[in-house]
Amino acid sequence: MLSIASYNHLGNNDGRNLSAERQFKSKEISKRSVVDDMVEGNPLLFKPAVKSVTADGKKVQEEGEHPDHIVVIKYVPAVGDSKRAIDEYHSELMMGGRNTLNIFNECEDSLLASPLILDLTILAELFTRVQYRPATNDAEYKPLYPILSLLSYMLKAPLVKPGHDVVNSLGRQRNAIEGFFKACLGLENLGDVLLESRI
Repeated sequence: MLSIASYNHLGNNDGRNLSAERQFKSKEISKRSVVDDMVEGNPLLFKPAVKSVTADGKKVQEEGEHPDHIVVIKYVPAVGDSKRAIDEYHSELMMGGRNTLNIFNECEDSLLASPLILDLTILAELFTRVQYRPATNDAEYKPLYPILSLLSYMLKAPLVKPGHDVVNSLGRQRNAIEGFFKACLGLENLGDVLLESRI
């Protein structure tokens, strides 16, 4: 992957809010974080950054490979609740070839978000019922940590417990929810639950 360009325009309150620099920056950071997670999770495809120490003791970090990435969001009142998104992925092929994949999506933004709001409400309420205690002692049962990072699967800028990394990878976020429910049922889970950052 050499570059990713994301262009969106929409006309509802979301579009109006995102036309403000501060709100746009937040959205841009969350979109960029997804690409950062992709790069970090694929060291075979993207050369990772290398930290080293020179002979005179100076710490040096060689930059790793990272695709160029640009995010553009514009407010166009005339389109109303309709959101238009154009994403372009430009990649390298063998023997020096290049490939560009363009995806155009048009949707009613509020209707698209409605099921997410319902799922967030149902899951948030369910997670208030879950309590835990360490298996090694007879401590009292405790509720989950107030910041429910498990809900990040449905949020663009997830919050996490202090001292823990934000996970923006959609697949890892979904695996975390599935793994958490498996743990609640006593079933074996995979590896993306990151239980220490969830409770």
